[in-house]
Amino acid sequence: MNIGIIGAGNVGGTLGARWARNGHTVAFGVRDPNSTGSRELLQKAGSGTLTNMADAAKSADVLLVSTPWAAARQVIESLGDLSGKIVIDVVNPLLPDLSGLILGTTTSAAEQVAQWASGARVVKAFNTIGFNIMADPSFGASRALLFYCGDDAAAKQTVKSLAAELGFDPQDAGPLRQARLLEPFALLWISLAYGQGYGRDFAFQLLRR
Repeated sequence: MNIGIIGAGNVGGTLGARWARNGHTVAFGVRDPNSTGSRELLQKAGSGTLTNMADAAKSADVLLVSTPWAAARQVIESLGDLSGKIVIDVVNPLLPDLSGLILGTTTSAAEQVAQWASGARVVKAFNTIGFNIMADPSFGASRALLFYCGDDAAAKQTVKSLAAELGFDPQDAGPLRQARLLEPFALLWISLAYGQGYGRDFAFQLLRR
């Protein structure tokens, strides 16, 4: 599968590197493909290509957007026509001090991304856990829970498969508007990790009777 990574920081870099090692064709869209950080990212991935963001988006069937919220609109609108592409939105609209969300209740970052990426099939995923868990979602015999949501069933199935191959327990949370719940859920993880002393090495699990 051709996967474009937009925002190759901790989250995008970790997920892109793992997918590249799994045999996917991964293009890391970065501001400066010639920078030392970009070259180190490619070395870590073991395969893939470094390119600018627009070219990474153009060649991708699946596009992971993991930019900071403040830059998301400008970056997405600079990518060109995304019609028909699966866009995985990882972005949480966090306040700078991580104390809350900039928006919510009546909309979500994912719904905003869907407006900016007109015609794309947006799926919210990978936003409720830290990048260290993305690197290794296994907890003994258990797997870290990963909720995802979106309005396109085929796009969600693709994202589910991409999450499962990394070792997650992916669970469908419903339509894209459910991101109004998943984004605050991400804030719960953040507050526990940083404010309540849990540290970053924990995940949630879904139990059924």
